[in-house]
Amino acid sequence: MKKYISEFIGTFVLVLFACGTAAVTGCSGEANAAYVLTALAFGLVIVAMAYSIGNISGCHINPAVSIAVWLNKGMSGRDFIGYLIAQFLGAIAGAAVLLALIGTEKGLGANGLYDGSIVKSLIVEIILTFVFVLAVLGATSKIENGKVAGLVIGGSLTLVHLLGIYFTGTSVNPARSLGPALLLGGDALACVWVFIVAPLIGGVIAALVWRGINTKE
Repeated sequence: MKKYISEFIGTFVLVLFACGTAAVTGCSGEANAAYVLTALAFGLVIVAMAYSIGNISGCHINPAVSIAVWLNKGMSGRDFIGYLIAQFLGAIAGAAVLLALIGTEKGLGANGLYDGSIVKSLIVEIILTFVFVLAVLGATSKIENGKVAGLVIGGSLTLVHLLGIYFTGTSVNPARSLGPALLLGGDALACVWVFIVAPLIGGVIAALVWRGINTKE
């Protein structure tokens, strides 16, 4: 239960602080200070959470990461389900607090389709998630990486946001996308399935690729 509570807290913080940064700075697809600040916010939240709850739950705070870890036998099926429930509930709670603070006018950091295209958005999110989750699997593959893993993972999330914000606002995390979309409704909720399905596919692909290239296997 401590692991699930940690995942709830981590995902809550991710949505409140990182999606909140996107909302209050007016981040859009245009390269500007808000764009960079939002990318940094997502990365820094991961760093903060990795060094606070990482020793308890592993700091997945992302169903795409959890599915990759589960496929590579890094967690039980029971824990996988527990993590998913905790992550989605944490994201919804974070979005609810953000909604109470700023309302819906600023968008709550929700994702949107690139160029109105489902196919393009799926491709972008699958690629971004693949890169991020592969970095997570690599960074956490050795015990001796423990001291720097949080920095590597946070930096990787910043990296994918620096490119991905232009296209979809960057999801790479089904929970992070569902929370804001659920409370916003409308177009955000109508297309949120893309930002649930694509990251999960990207996570599965990363798990399979890692299994194939990991020399320990």
